[in-house]
Amino acid sequence: MHNLAFLSQVVFLIVLAPFFARLLKAPIVVVEIIIGLLAVSVGFLDTDNTLLKDIAKIGLLYLMFLAGLELDLERFVRFRDKLFKNVLIYFLTLYGLSFLIFLIFDLNPVYIVAFPIVSLGMIMALINEHGKKHAWLELSLAIGVVGEILSITALVVFESITTHGIGFEFFMNIFNLILAMILMFYTYKFAMFSLWWFPELRKIIMPEHDNMAQDIRVSIALFFILIATMQYNGIDMVLGAFVAGVFIGNLFKHKKELPETLTSVGFGFLVPIFFIYVGTTLDLETLFKIEIISKALLIVFAMVSIRLIASFLAYYKLLGTRDTILFGLSYSMPLTFLILIATMAHEARAISLYDYYAFVLASIIEAVAVMVSIKMIMVKFKES
Repeated sequence: MHNLAFLSQVVFLIVLAPFFARLLKAPIVVVEIIIGLLAVSVGFLDTDNTLLKDIAKIGLLYLMFLAGLELDLERFVRFRDKLFKNVLIYFLTLYGLSFLIFLIFDLNPVYIVAFPIVSLGMIMALINEHGKKHAWLELSLAIGVVGEILSITALVVFESITTHGIGFEFFMNIFNLILAMILMFYTYKFAMFSLWWFPELRKIIMPEHDNMAQDIRVSIALFFILIATMQYNGIDMVLGAFVAGVFIGNLFKHKKELPETLTSVGFGFLVPIFFIYVGTTLDLETLFKIEIISKALLIVFAMVSIRLIASFLAYYKLLGTRDTILFGLSYSMPLTFLILIATMAHEARAISLYDYYAFVLASIIEAVAVMVSIKMIMVKFKES
């Protein structure tokens, strides 16, 4: 009964969030984080209850599932063939500048992973707000899979080093990650071949006229199966959630309404719980100390700057000034992964509590400043 009462409090906050987001004209993700922070500060939520953390983890994984769901592999292959050189320039510049900043300012190794991190989670929020029919946003989503895979790889490597050090277990984790990616690639190829050879299988698995929500059941089942598979093999569960979304979105394209249904479920319940949970992990008094604010602003400046530089080097000729800026900004708020890295590093004692708060505050500032900046640029300079 206690957990049921606690969950009803969280749901009440989820219902309140859209009203405050409209009132403040702020991104709903940021409002949800602030609501979580305030709810704990005034004693509305009990931070000792682990139920919120458990459901929030599912919310994060579901967000990655939705990111995979939006990835059209056919479109990605077309972009890959046309823009391979641009993609290479972009990510080499991004990681190169991050490593250069790490060397010049003698930073913690965590920053090498954090600065170039890419997350499709907030790109999903942009799509949810602005739609997909923008060249820069379509490109962000298509190319973002490369950044997502690189980021997941970096997370696995970082987690292995902080947990086990560079030894036998570290190399085993890397081997498992590579093996899992190869197996999932060939599993997808086999599934595509089977569905091409036996097209009626698609409608057996997900009937066109379905009054029993079989498509949603299959989607959620695959979501949990791949997450459990990754967890069993000691691989970050984010990868399993993302791949499950890719499988559903690309193998069952005849179910055109399914992505919208799954997205509504996610942004209506599970995803907001994750962002509210992030807010509950923060302490209001500590968060706004001048040294934390200063460090957070420097992190934001560095992350946005290297993305804009990389975007202009790689995509200016293709997108032009306005859309290149929007493209660079769209990658400048890896809120979920930045918080994930900060949490992992703090739990492994690789960074101090102040660094953890600086990263979290930086992720919030990025989400607010970038979302507002994108909206202002789109209003001020309309697409031709």
